[in-house]
Amino acid sequence: MPLGPLSSIDTTVSMRMPRVCVLMPTWNHAAFIERALDSLLAQSFTDWELIIVDDASPDNTAAVVAHRLIDDRIRYQRLNDNVGLGAALNIALDASRAPLVAYLPSDDVWYREHLEHLVAALDAAPRAALAIAGVRYRYNRHAHARIDGKPLQLVQCLHRRVPEHWIERGELVTDDLDRMYWNRVLAHGDAVETGIVSCEWVEHPDQLHRVLQEPEGGINTYRARFHVRHPLRFHATTGNYIDEVTQYAKARSRPDTPMASDGLKVLLVGELAYNADRVLALEELGHRLYGLWMDKPYWYNTVGPVPFGHVTDLPRDDWQRAVRKLAPDVIYAGLNWQAVPFAHEVRNTFPDIPFVWHFKEGPFICLEKGTWPRLMDLYRTADAQIFVSDEMRDWFDTVVPGSALSKPTLVLDGDLPKRDAFDTPFATRRLSHDDGELHTVVPGRPIGLHPPDVAALAAQGVHLHFYGDFTHAQWRGWIDKARALAPKHLHLHPHVDASRWVEEFSRYDAGWLHSFESRNHGDLRRADWDDLNLPARLSTLAAAGLPMLQRDNSEHRVATQSEGRAMGTSVFFDSVEEVGALLRDSVTERARDAVRTQRAYWTFDAHAARLIAFFRVAIAHAQACERLGTPRVA
Repeated sequence: MPLGPLSSIDTTVSMRMPRVCVLMPTWNHAAFIERALDSLLAQSFTDWELIIVDDASPDNTAAVVAHRLIDDRIRYQRLNDNVGLGAALNIALDASRAPLVAYLPSDDVWYREHLEHLVAALDAAPRAALAIAGVRYRYNRHAHARIDGKPLQLVQCLHRRVPEHWIERGELVTDDLDRMYWNRVLAHGDAVETGIVSCEWVEHPDQLHRVLQEPEGGINTYRARFHVRHPLRFHATTGNYIDEVTQYAKARSRPDTPMASDGLKVLLVGELAYNADRVLALEELGHRLYGLWMDKPYWYNTVGPVPFGHVTDLPRDDWQRAVRKLAPDVIYAGLNWQAVPFAHEVRNTFPDIPFVWHFKEGPFICLEKGTWPRLMDLYRTADAQIFVSDEMRDWFDTVVPGSALSKPTLVLDGDLPKRDAFDTPFATRRLSHDDGELHTVVPGRPIGLHPPDVAALAAQGVHLHFYGDFTHAQWRGWIDKARALAPKHLHLHPHVDASRWVEEFSRYDAGWLHSFESRNHGDLRRADWDDLNLPARLSTLAAAGLPMLQRDNSEHRVATQSEGRAMGTSVFFDSVEEVGALLRDSVTERARDAVRTQRAYWTFDAHAARLIAFFRVAIAHAQACERLGTPRVA
């Protein structure tokens, strides 16, 4: 990447060639960078130059470093737009001249003899390309080379200059520095270790690897933090590979749908969770979509800029003025518990704009997190409300009595996938056709299935295929126990994204919903989340045309049970020991036929027109209340 315009506080570059160039990428580290610079200036080895690349920090980093630029060894460049770690390092690398390259991230620290030890290690090993220092981390832990289970950190490395560059955001976003660069350096020579702890990898909540790693970080956390507008190829060390470039190429390449004559301006508020591109079904009907997103999302809280396009973001820094200027016809707010505080703020700020509240997961978490009062306010003040299931609607009627009767109400799973995920052919053969045994699938956590259950299934000739490599790491103890009991009947597979649901999962005889024994006895005040929820895997299994296995909870009110019985799509069992016989019975084939006949029901597209009609009802309700002077609060 070419060197951009230098900051006005940049100093004249000395013509003297230093031995070591120190690269310092920085973003929003005004509170840290003075400490890092002091540790460099205190080095016993002084033959260095420093290039600071400020990746469009929103803080006052420029002012903090200004007085350091009287040292002609230090250069500073501020970028106008955030480009990501790899590109920032390449800008610094291209601007550097020294034969040796070291790294001092602006939130890390070197000890006095750090550079001296690293340079000496390379000088003593002419065939080596990379020198590695020992590092202090987590305040009081030490590693004499690589931190166990982590890639080599920038702060501990010095290498000879090589022609390769760092992987940039446009190619891959990852926290795996070995993959980003160190492996390229090591193609030119060996690594040598100083064996001396001479630097500190300072840990704090805003470190880049924490922004990248699930569960609190992830692709959406990263996108929101740096306001990335293009689709990403993303692979953190704790999650699955995500290729938004391929996944959304078709959606991004098509033009916007012309606005219908009666088209609505719909302001999406909060986050879109999984299957976020479902909202395109509304745009395809001729409505305009705008986004106003919560901040600090987790990896599964999809926020804008959305990678599939066709949604116009409102600025977060002055969103009140932007909403007034837009004057949306309706605010459509949701979806999960993390969005409650911001949705509540938007509702209170714009009480006159028709507001539809769509909540999925979950009220019990709002109790735990202390956002329950705001959740209750949303139900009381929304002009219309959408519930994931009949059971959820009726449960909320015990919490905010009468709220479901006093305003428009709809039942709709807010996280259904877009129809595109269903538009591929089924597998031509099931695995059971080849080996004569039965094969079932768990697309996610095997909730409610215990290792002895896997053994009981194996005794009936029933295999369990468990998908999700990230989930495997979380369930390692369970896997080890289940494999010890049924070594030939538990199979592990990597994550499969929506584009491959049909081809991959249609090879199986049935899929598992969450397996649990309800305890509510028909009284929803006793219900827990399993009773009320329709889990995301419902639509995954429906896409593949699979009968859905779930425990028989006939004496209780359970959302998955109500849907499975009404649509004839589930196979109900009392005990795991009878699953094999049920899968061989005609009841399973009838359930398979029912799923395949009705599978479009589990796409968001099938409900898009109904949702738009509901928005119009909500708008009319709000207008009628205003005209009649009737309170819009339940």
